[in-house]
Amino acid sequence: MKRQGRSCLMITVAIFLLTLNRCKPDHKDPGDPSTPIGTPYKLEVPQGFPDPNIPADNPLTVEGIRLGRFLFYEKKLSRDMTMSCGSCHLQGIAMSDPEPKSTGIRGMQTRRHAMVLFNLAFQEKFFWDGRAMSLEQQAIMPILDPVELDNDIATVISRLETDLLYPPLFKAAFGSEAVTEERIAKAIAQFERTIISANSEYDSVIRMGLKADFGPSKFTDGNPRSGMNLFNSERGDCFHCHGGKNTQYLFGAFGVDDQFKNNGLNPNHSKDVGLGAVTNNPFDDGKFKVPSLRNVWYSKPYMHNGSIAELADVIEFYNSGVNIESPNLSSDMTHNNGGVIRNWEPWEKKDLLAFLGTLVDFKLLRDTNYSDPFQ
Repeated sequence: MKRQGRSCLMITVAIFLLTLNRCKPDHKDPGDPSTPIGTPYKLEVPQGFPDPNIPADNPLTVEGIRLGRFLFYEKKLSRDMTMSCGSCHLQGIAMSDPEPKSTGIRGMQTRRHAMVLFNLAFQEKFFWDGRAMSLEQQAIMPILDPVELDNDIATVISRLETDLLYPPLFKAAFGSEAVTEERIAKAIAQFERTIISANSEYDSVIRMGLKADFGPSKFTDGNPRSGMNLFNSERGDCFHCHGGKNTQYLFGAFGVDDQFKNNGLNPNHSKDVGLGAVTNNPFDDGKFKVPSLRNVWYSKPYMHNGSIAELADVIEFYNSGVNIESPNLSSDMTHNNGGVIRNWEPWEKKDLLAFLGTLVDFKLLRDTNYSDPFQ
């Protein structure tokens, strides 16, 4: 049945591409065989968001995004053909992983929790430690990682070349059926850039002003408006790293110099030094990329190592658990009267949780544009 289903899928794709090619004007190959040549795709940038980072040699196209979506969910990218990128980035939980540390092929455990994959078009540097300078670099690394997909590019290319689904997809996106590492990376990066989260209740009330105020919380009996006020105050002290306006509504890493911080997670919990291992600078030890708080109710467990299971426990960590002895502790952890104990009241913690609930984008969680095309 699976083989029959895939055959039907390939026929459908072929008909789609044939119709598309008949309806659109001819596109001339610009000379670079790895530059997309398909139908230009205009990314809808939400109001208030920063400009997207789209390389000149990898513009978004309808055909490139379509190819990238298939590749993102293609299990032939893994050595034993059991996993894909989508295996550790599940749409229903905000393109993240329910496991504290993601599991690669053959049951091997990775060293970190899978980061959420949305609003990547507006970011710079990728992975918890920032080792990838672009989405194109990021796309290939899990394929080669011996604990994740554990494959080599030659094997991947051979498999895709002999799969009847892919040659016409590559031709539509790049002008020829040639499958190359660069084209694989560019297509996956294109698809990832289209995954945008900006349709939460917060966006309706604050960013767009379409609603007068927040409704009752779907997650707790706290007050979302009160929680937002605390979040954006020095007492709450959350806005320095995750503030809406501070991060142009990304609620996480933004800009060149302020993407990585040491938040005071117990240094004895793990020997993973994060950014320091990439820069070889001891002053970067313990620093990790600041994750987005959008959809945070669905992206548990939390922290780079998945060491905190529930969102309420994250709130308590920042209330009383920050380790002041942690090397290179961010100054943002000590804004509250010079200390790290905030002494929030129980109702304040509930209000913070209620506010974080307003950042959930239910459209993202079920948008078929981001779903597995093989299902």
